[in-house]
Amino acid sequence: MQLGFVSLILRDLPVDGVLRFAAEHGFDCVELMCWPAGSGGVTHIDVDALDAAAVRRLQRLARDTGVRIASLGYYANPLTDDEDVRSAAIAHIRTVMEATADLGVPIMNTYVGRDPKRTVDENWPLFEATWIPLIAHAERLGIRVGTENCPMLFSDREWPGGLNLTTTPAIWREMFDRIGSANFGLVFDPSHLLWLGIDHLRALREFADRLVTVQIKDEKIDQERLYERGVMGLGWHHPKIPGLGSIDWAEFWRTLEAIGYGGDVLLEVQDRSFGSDLEGRARATLEAKRHVELARSEGGFVDA
Repeated sequence: MQLGFVSLILRDLPVDGVLRFAAEHGFDCVELMCWPAGSGGVTHIDVDALDAAAVRRLQRLARDTGVRIASLGYYANPLTDDEDVRSAAIAHIRTVMEATADLGVPIMNTYVGRDPKRTVDENWPLFEATWIPLIAHAERLGIRVGTENCPMLFSDREWPGGLNLTTTPAIWREMFDRIGSANFGLVFDPSHLLWLGIDHLRALREFADRLVTVQIKDEKIDQERLYERGVMGLGWHHPKIPGLGSIDWAEFWRTLEAIGYGGDVLLEVQDRSFGSDLEGRARATLEAKRHVELARSEGGFVDA
């Protein structure tokens, strides 16, 4: 297992700054964000402009810094009910897949998406129509695709279903029954399972053979707001860096070792208590790394 982070954390920096930060602070790898240029998302790699020279430059940058590009990331909603937005998201996912292969990177991570106005069962036909061809494309390219288990439910705009299907073990089983490809799996973030009331360690064990990437952040439950609003309400849980929430990270590492996970473990930082500027997010990333490495040693894991 190698430790890295998702480049969304350092969205203000160019890609060379991201890799140099990673190298300076002892990270092994990074996931680089690939939103379309000018879209308002984070574009550390403009895949629409990725020619052979750009591929060579990025590969050389990774070699020079000693930081591996673990994966490319583009987290959109390709199942939205807006046909134009859906078509654009699907087209860009294909382009990011192709860039992943061109760079010699093994993984592209994303969301499967969801139409929040429809039930889970009502989403399956569009899921199959969208993702069976996309995963077939990934197979042809020789890459794996991970879908993160984030509900994408933050506000009334996404309520009640959220913008992503990949939320619970029952849905994961159905998803992998419908698309059985070994090139399709999970980006596993335990913090989402915590507030959903799902045993994240049991889920790790059950879906060990479906893990593409592990992302880590913590989650803190505001018990007073939970009392006032209940689990059907919003705003009663908040993302934190590891060590400031409720997850036992030493036990998490022990479980990763027990299931034989050998992939990347990527920090994701959304902890607002460190501030929203670059300095605060960088500080949060380093504090998260410190705690995760301490928990890793307490968990008894030693790199081979």
